[in-house]
Amino acid sequence: MADAVLSSDPPRRRVIARPNAVRRFFQRKSTVAFLMALPLILLIFGLVIYPAFYAIYLSTLRKSMTSVAWMRNCSWLPDVICTHMPFGNMQFLFTRETFWKVVYQSCLFAITAVIFKALMGFILAHFVHNIPAKGQRKWRGMLLIPWVIPPAMSTLAWLWLFDPSYSAFNYVLTGAGFDRIPWTGDASWARFSVILVNIWVGAPFFMIMYLAALKSVPDQLYEAAAIDGANWWQRIWYVTLPMMRNIIAITALFSTIVTFANFDIVRVLTAGGPLDQTHLFATWAFKLGIEGGDIPLGASVSLFMVPILAVAAIFILRDINQRGNEA
Repeated sequence: MADAVLSSDPPRRRVIARPNAVRRFFQRKSTVAFLMALPLILLIFGLVIYPAFYAIYLSTLRKSMTSVAWMRNCSWLPDVICTHMPFGNMQFLFTRETFWKVVYQSCLFAITAVIFKALMGFILAHFVHNIPAKGQRKWRGMLLIPWVIPPAMSTLAWLWLFDPSYSAFNYVLTGAGFDRIPWTGDASWARFSVILVNIWVGAPFFMIMYLAALKSVPDQLYEAAAIDGANWWQRIWYVTLPMMRNIIAITALFSTIVTFANFDIVRVLTAGGPLDQTHLFATWAFKLGIEGGDIPLGASVSLFMVPILAVAAIFILRDINQRGNEA
């Protein structure tokens, strides 16, 4: 009888514990990815985004940093408008000859250095790529030394090589019967010197990027080109360069941004001299803002790098996107 009563009881259902909303939130892959990237996002915000907007704010202030900047030579406007123009610093820069000289020197420095770094990197990458596998590690390590050493430290060594009195280069030139060269005392030679040092520092980066791209090119393409009768130059032009085109564009874009904003090489080697003939945007902004005490004007100078680099990035990335869609 007891067994019958027990058997008549309805079967108990197993209670399944459902995760609450918080637990489901942390179980999502998108949430986990966001939390893992959160430290980097905060770092970018603290070191890039916030300083960029703060620089825009500073560029609208007076030299005293207490009120909105005036339009420094706006006598042709009413005083009410002139004393409340927020971009007087930028308008003032347009009227200075030194500013346009800095624009020219920055573009010359960046374009020339990137072109020669790309050529040197391409040559060195082919040189290392054709070395047997056992010896490649040694050559890669030696050729990467200029890029690994901090630029300010290596520039000090170049400063000794370019010294007007004890220059090692001039010692060799005078020994060969040539005249001494004012490496950092003449405007043309000073520009050549800073570009040369930048090429020496940055060429290994191009080399390692191009070397990785060369290793991804299938050997079958070279074999097919050789069967078709292509010579060495035709294999490079029709096989290597098309396969490396995206890497070349991205590397050139990244190097252009870094080179355009270069500070340490010019600061250590020439400090912008002689007579402001080697100043770049970064070094001239430092001279005006930190050394000259006009921080708003220095911030305005640094902001002029943004539109120039934005135009270069748009053209390069658009070209990469178009070729990606065609593929």
